Amino acid sequence: MPQTILVVDDDPSFNNMLSAFLKRNNFQVNSVFSSTSALASLSEQTPDLVLTDFKLPDMDGLELMREIKDRAPNASMILMTNYSDVRTAVKSIQLGAFEFVTKPVNPDELLLTVNAALKQSTKRDINQPSEAKSSGKQKAVSDRKYIVGKGAKARQTWEHIQLVAPTKMGVLILGESGTGKEYAAKMIHESSKRSNEAFAAVDCGALSKELAASELFGHVKGAFTGALTDKKGQFELANGGTLFLDEVGNLPYEVQVQLLRALQEKKIRKVGSEKDIDVNVRIIAATNERMAEAIDEQQFRLDLYHRLNEFELKLIPLRERIGDLDEYLTHFLEEANTELEKTIKGVSPEVNAVFQQYSWPGNLRELRNVVRRAALLCQEEEIGLAHIPSTLVEESRSEEPEASASTNGYDLKNMQEHREKETIERVLMEVRYNKTKAAELLNIDRTTLYNKLAKYNIKA
Repeated sequence: MPQTILVVDDDPSFNNMLSAFLKRNNFQVNSVFSSTSALASLSEQTPDLVLTDFKLPDMDGLELMREIKDRAPNASMILMTNYSDVRTAVKSIQLGAFEFVTKPVNPDELLLTVNAALKQSTKRDINQPSEAKSSGKQKAVSDRKYIVGKGAKARQTWEHIQLVAPTKMGVLILGESGTGKEYAAKMIHESSKRSNEAFAAVDCGALSKELAASELFGHVKGAFTGALTDKKGQFELANGGTLFLDEVGNLPYEVQVQLLRALQEKKIRKVGSEKDIDVNVRIIAATNERMAEAIDEQQFRLDLYHRLNEFELKLIPLRERIGDLDEYLTHFLEEANTELEKTIKGVSPEVNAVFQQYSWPGNLRELRNVVRRAALLCQEEEIGLAHIPSTLVEESRSEEPEASASTNGYDLKNMQEHREKETIERVLMEVRYNKTKAAELLNIDRTTLYNKLAKYNIKA
């Protein structure tokens, strides 16, 4: 059955053109020209994806997104606008948009974003089980291949996962961007006594202050404007199983208090309710933020940190486990061959040498994306230098980039920021300024990416 897309745009010519393009790509499309019509359409059919313009005649796209979030929480959303404003972009992502795109729209790039958003929507349907599943009647299916690695550090990480998995201990996973924190969380869940129960994942970095409590704990009808029905939060959906809180350091301070109470008392209270609900959830949290700094600045509660950190698991960056690169390379190439229906046998010795020398700041996620992109471009049996980004070749042959002239040689923060800005700029160029792909490659949420673009004055 084709996936359904709701297109909301008051420009008839653009609306018709976009709808026709999506239909040609085998999507079922419903076109409306106002927010009011969009909400009426939701009452008849819940789409898999909503593509909405920002400037609409009745309510703007952000207001519409708030309504969609409550009425169709599993639908992905993409905001379109002529007004390329970082603040609008950040707000749309905070409200749950998968991506923020500007007009004029490039059809091929939009199609990639649409497919990525629909893929996320499918994953969300799987990870947010129905009431029957959340009661433990069914087991989540996973075909993920777990790669342990050959090095001593990799083996130690695997042993720690196997040791902590059967226990009731909460786990805090620390690691750089792209080291596979959710991957590790699923390994722990599937090796635990809760493996037959639900596994739910929440990206805390994408939750606004207004929506975070509702997303985690649920709300009752009438709790706030737009709360038209009761809603179960992630704690209820994962009851009996495991709840993975990614980027937990980004949770609003007020919600941290509620999370601490839920962990200590094993009870939650929906927004707008006076009744407590008993929950039995194992929490696995992850962050790539410097938690000590956040605690010192009173942005993260020390008592919550200790509650989450009953067992700390630190993931190793790829540059410190280059001996495992070939194993991951083979795995990601197999994935790409299956996805793209290719029969590529491997990479050339020259490419392998570049991969061995490159620093991989995006770690495993960057490697996976580089292999996938190369497989798409490759028409031969072997991936060559022409199929990988030139920036990898250049950096692998050069020395470590020097800090900017303003760095005094001892200012570590300045040096780190300079390196971070260079990495973001390089990744943006590599993905042709597709911010969704850039955030994925950098393994940061899109809100964080937009904030860093503004901080470093990067034009994207």
